[in-house]
Amino acid sequence: MAKIDSQTIHERLKEDLLSGAFAPGDPLREVALAERFGVSRTPVREALTRLLHEGLLERRARGLFVREIDPEQIMQVYDLRILLEGQAAQEAAAVRTEVDLTRLQALVDRDRALTEPDDATRLTTNIEFHRALWRAAHNTVLEDLLERLATHHLHAPTSTLSVGSRWTESLDEHQNVVTAVRERRAEDAQELIRAHMATAKSMRLKMFSYL
Repeated sequence: MAKIDSQTIHERLKEDLLSGAFAPGDPLREVALAERFGVSRTPVREALTRLLHEGLLERRARGLFVREIDPEQIMQVYDLRILLEGQAAQEAAAVRTEVDLTRLQALVDRDRALTEPDDATRLTTNIEFHRALWRAAHNTVLEDLLERLATHHLHAPTSTLSVGSRWTESLDEHQNVVTAVRERRAEDAQELIRAHMATAKSMRLKMFSYL
């Protein structure tokens, strides 16, 4: 069995955070995580330190905790993602490969086939689609920036994708983006993904108003 290192632990914990496995304010204890991964505390400590530096955790007197919700910051992240996702879609329409198109379409088809997925599944599958779109732009700097921004949304409460019919509507919007990218309609792809993200921002703002 391959030895689990700090990189692997970091990746798994980050995915847990993105999928909502941890709630804002939850503690992340070295001893418990070392037992979970079957390793010493050293690689766990290294992984937690990376998550702390990435802004996903915060240090308090009694250890490290998942960062609390910051509505203003989340709104700022939406504004930046609207701009950068638009740029990614525009570039993807120009340079995408057949492999990129196959991956994007497969993700949309997979998500349409899901039956009443829970909130965590919707979060996970949604970010997988967006990551595939970023990758299709073949711009590593842009992809890195979007990846960093996306991690901030893990601090939000329940996903907007679980509100009303938003899940189905979102998948329709994903399909429209894929079609525009396939047909190399760069401006359309840009506007479609921007509108998609703007809708999410508007819904999130309403959700915060009820907190």
